[in-house]
Order: sequence, then structure tokens, then C-alpha cells
Amino acid sequence: MPLAAPSILAADFAELQEQVALADKSGADWIHVDVMDGHFVPNITFGPLLVSAVNRITERFLDVHLMIENPDFFLEDFAKAGADSLIVHYEAVVHLNRTIHAIKDLGLKAGVAINPSTPTEMLKEIINDVDLVLVMSVNAGFGGQKFIESSYRRLSEVKALIPKGREVLVEVDGGVTPENASKLVKAGADVLVAGTSVFRSGDIPGAIKKLKSA
Repeated sequence: MPLAAPSILAADFAELQEQVALADKSGADWIHVDVMDGHFVPNITFGPLLVSAVNRITERFLDVHLMIENPDFFLEDFAKAGADSLIVHYEAVVHLNRTIHAIKDLGLKAGVAINPSTPTEMLKEIINDVDLVLVMSVNAGFGGQKFIESSYRRLSEVKALIPKGREVLVEVDGGVTPENASKLVKAGADVLVAGTSVFRSGDIPGAIKKLKSA
């Protein structure tokens, strides 16, 4: 069974506490937090203060996706805010190995994300060091985008890179719905990050149940 990780990017912020609590109660395994800085991606969302607020609402695993430049400057802040994992972008980090180990030194799960145009083979030198790989199935920066079909192949390629005996979870983020969830899991996804199809579905419990049954 895949892990369902609703992304609060699509939540109604006027009802954030209620919606996160409902997702928690409805069987969400993780809560996914998309942090954007307006530089690495053309949008601005939120920072450690919101992560801290969400951490007070739920005891679920907080999966924090840093779509920001210079993430090294903020790792400790997000760790103190209650993040359980920090995912940085391959495209945004100069010394990726150092950044990944800095995250681990904070006691968190360390992940790397790749954009749709980044070849999966670029992960070969870091796959032995990470706990998570996030395959973006839309271009990072906005919720509600159309799923990129080549993502199925890319998930399979990432899965094939993981050495035998190593536990590395493969996440997929962008355009994930109950309709394509099963195919994503077959392609190699362990964690389904879904924002719009959960929080704007009109039926948060039902959407989460469908994702988990993929």
C-alpha cells in the first residue's frame, strides 16, 4: 500500500487547522509541505513558522519539500520547526552530498528532488546517501498543473537506480489523482503527494482512501 501524503499547498488556509486535522483523521500517512521562495520557483508560499503550526495540529510525519535557493541556510530552522524530512532540489544545490549529510546530522530523513527536465541518471552519485527521492511530475512552482506522462518512465528509472538492500522511498509530486495512483505505484512510487485532488476534492477522507488503495 502506498503512503498518502496530502500537500497543504492546495488547502484552504482559512480552514487549515480543520483540513489538516481531517486529513490526519482520514488516514493520511504524511503531511507534505511545499516551501517556495519566489526565486528557484515563480511562487512564494511559507516558511518554518507554518511548519511549526502544522506540527502542532498533527503528529503525522511532516515531509518538507524545499523549492528554494540556498536551502543550507534554512535547514536548522525547519528542523526546529518540526520537519521530519527535508527534501532539497538537485538543481538548487551546489554541494549536494554535503547538504544531504547536514540534513541527516539534524536527525531528519534526507531527500533529493528532480524536476521533469533533469535526467534521472544524475542521481547515481547520491542515491546511496539519501532516504527519499522525489520525482516531480509537473514543473515545480504551482499546484493544479497537468501531469507529465513521461513521469511513469522516470519513476521506474529511479527505482532501478536504488541498490539492493537499500531502503530509499520514491515519491511523486504533481498531478497525482486517485485515477492515476495505481499506475504510479506500479511504476515505482512509494509515496503519493497529492494536493488539489485531496484538499479541493470536496471529500478529503474519500480522496485519501482512494489514494491508499491504489
